[in-house]
Amino acid sequence: RAKLIARGRKVVAEAVLPAYRALARFMHEEYLPRARQSLAATALPDGRAYYRQQIRHYTTLDLTPEEIHRIGLAEVRRIRARMEAVKRRTGFKGDLSAFFTYLRQEPRFYAKTPRQLLERAAWITKRIDGLLPAWFGRLPRMPYGVAPVPAEIAPNYTTGRYWPAIPGVRGGLFLVNTYALDKRPLYELPALALHEAVPGHHLQISLARELESVPSFRRELYISAFGEGWALYAEGLGEEMGIYETPYELMGRLSYDMWRAARLVVDTGIHALGWSRQQAIAFLRENTALSEHNIETEVDRYISWPAQALSYKLGELTIRRLRREAKEALGDKFDIRAFHDAVLAEGALPLPILEERIRAWIAEQR
Repeated sequence: RAKLIARGRKVVAEAVLPAYRALARFMHEEYLPRARQSLAATALPDGRAYYRQQIRHYTTLDLTPEEIHRIGLAEVRRIRARMEAVKRRTGFKGDLSAFFTYLRQEPRFYAKTPRQLLERAAWITKRIDGLLPAWFGRLPRMPYGVAPVPAEIAPNYTTGRYWPAIPGVRGGLFLVNTYALDKRPLYELPALALHEAVPGHHLQISLARELESVPSFRRELYISAFGEGWALYAEGLGEEMGIYETPYELMGRLSYDMWRAARLVVDTGIHALGWSRQQAIAFLRENTALSEHNIETEVDRYISWPAQALSYKLGELTIRRLRREAKEALGDKFDIRAFHDAVLAEGALPLPILEERIRAWIAEQR
């Protein structure tokens, strides 16, 4: 063991670190001086066509940046009105911006220890588990658990994430980041659990892996608009399931929803409408409860990854629209369990194909 450790250290010292130093020199001395100053994807050669292609790739929809921007602004207005109503329920005196600051800074909204945060996450997921049979006809056989993000990656890791199961080794994992507890508000935990665990990613991914009627590659296929759209839909479903027990938890849910709606505005603003980085930061600061650090990292993500962040809200809106269509068409015959089973019946699908499948399902139910 000692020899192996010594060999590893020698490789790191003589090969790995010099390679990273060479990469750093290249980035600073050659790459950065030649990098473009503009942010927009549309500033690239054939940039507008490139951005439209990125939109189609990540959302599976043929929408223009301007259409998406308008959808985002409408969603921001809708969610902001709900936030104002929830703020009034708490009795808080002050505007929404002041309320966001209060939520970020009030100590009672944060766990005192990592164990407390994990116990709360486990309690929330167990509550959700008990309610799932009322909302889904098919549930996955694969179990999942709650675990902390590994300490070695926690400082630079997201607040929470789902790791799919490794068959024969472990079930799925809902990872909760216990590093920097003052950045992990408890009121956001129900929405996070609904998104990452059940009925979000764990339920959707595990059911897809258990399908026997599709080729193996389809069981592992991940389409962002479907998977992230479903997980955001699951956050909203938590309201109907009664998961949000306080106005503050409901505000956490609305904060997450606003974050995804604002992405439609900011991503298209940067890449198609001439927005600066500061304009994007100012919009998120005004309309979301994200911390200043998270706002800046989010904007930089949108700059470097055009259109990916559009998939969440556009996917969710599609699923919600299809649910409304089904309910209007079927009336008393509409069964929410059967609808959810139909959405998840074939694994991840491009949104236009999902629409075809759900409309065919509606016709069968009549």
